[in-house]
Amino acid sequence: MTERATIARPYAKAAFAEALKTGMLSQWSDGLELAAAVSVDERVTPLFGNPHVRPEQLVELMASVGGRAISPGVRNFLAVLAGNGRLGLLPEIAQLYEKMRADQERVLDVTLKSAIELSPEQRQRFETALKQRFDREIRLHTEIDTTLLGGAVVQADDLVIDGSVQGGLRQLAAQLAG
Repeated sequence: MTERATIARPYAKAAFAEALKTGMLSQWSDGLELAAAVSVDERVTPLFGNPHVRPEQLVELMASVGGRAISPGVRNFLAVLAGNGRLGLLPEIAQLYEKMRADQERVLDVTLKSAIELSPEQRQRFETALKQRFDREIRLHTEIDTTLLGGAVVQADDLVIDGSVQGGLRQLAAQLAG
């Protein structure tokens, strides 16, 4: 994955720069997301690198599946990728693009795992606290993890805050052992 991300990064930066220049961040998100989904379809992946399928045909396939979500700018971008044999990197490109867009828009995706479903009030309190902590708008994604005894685990990018009962027990055990 790391090597693929390294190769995908300049393409994602180019796509982001174009979307930012044209004021079409959302449209590019939609187009890249859809193209990435098409690129991993088991009926499409064998076409990449097939000598009987021209790059233009791959772009046409993606554009026809994508319909209006594939803007002319995204279509041109897909043509560059196809010409360089890089359509298979679309999932990584789309992911990196979304990270750049979130940074630009000062939005942070946060995953909160808890043992039980959060009430709307609890969800709001978490969002407010996280917004203050990170100084960004928060897109909170909640998951129920029945293996947690209680509390919650919050993940934002590379930061993990383990406020679960199990996390506390692990800390206590480490302190007792050390």
